[in-house]
Amino acid sequence: MISQSKSNQQRQSLSHLTHKAKIQHFHAMWISDVHLGSIDCKAEFLLHFLNHSQSDYLYLVGDIVDVWALKKRVYWPDSHDNVIKKILELASNGTQVVFIPGNHDEAFKAYADSHFKGVTLAKQHIHESITGKRFLMLHGDQFDSQVCVSRAYAKLGDHLYDVLLWLNRQLHAVRSTMGYPYWSLASYIKLRVNKAQQAITQYRDAVLRYAAKKQVDMVVCGHIHQPELSEHTINQHPLIYANDGDWVENCTLIVETLEGDVQLLKWNEQNLQAETVASIVLPHMHDNPIKPQKQHVA
Repeated sequence: MISQSKSNQQRQSLSHLTHKAKIQHFHAMWISDVHLGSIDCKAEFLLHFLNHSQSDYLYLVGDIVDVWALKKRVYWPDSHDNVIKKILELASNGTQVVFIPGNHDEAFKAYADSHFKGVTLAKQHIHESITGKRFLMLHGDQFDSQVCVSRAYAKLGDHLYDVLLWLNRQLHAVRSTMGYPYWSLASYIKLRVNKAQQAITQYRDAVLRYAAKKQVDMVVCGHIHQPELSEHTINQHPLIYANDGDWVENCTLIVETLEGDVQLLKWNEQNLQAETVASIVLPHMHDNPIKPQKQHVA
């Protein structure tokens, strides 16, 4: 378990998060790759966002709990526990919560199509938007075999990523003492490595091909910790690719606004708000407002 001294240090360094912030309202939110149970999880940031946001739908798109990390080392501070409690509180208060397990919490895949304290578990899911669009959501680990990276490169990548996250923690500790906000060194370096960029492109292409076969308008995924909101055309079929990123490096999510637009948001530690990084305006398919419905995809 986390030591008491380290727990106190975390509370002190994040004491500014108790300041008041305005409530942000959305129709739907997609969050993935939180990695609760990992020392690199930014649970305090996510908890503050959840405490200051409201939505009709909350979609948890995999790797919410990092079972892999917990098997190596038991790490579960109060902030991680509070995130789980907050999600269950939202579910009990009317927010429709759907959880799609990823590879780090794949043990929950066995409970697909079941319900727990107001949370629905599913392997994949479709959300019908305010504008009448169909959004397919999945974690994305099923496409690993299509990202042509050798086993040796994959293992090397895992080790290098762990080193980058360790450097992230050291840098953030120094920046915090100097009054600077969180900034991801790991993300900065990853975007400048050709092999990483190649894998990101191959992953995006695999997800888009799959979504095109499902004849949806947008696909929401996670898995690779690379937030993105972009428009594409696959076989003359327009498709939106939305990767909600993570709460380890980037602190990002995808939302559907109350007007039906889709946005990629990034949490800003300085003003305690999730700020728009990218936005796509979706035209309404019907003149009259529709009541969004959702269904599972086999």
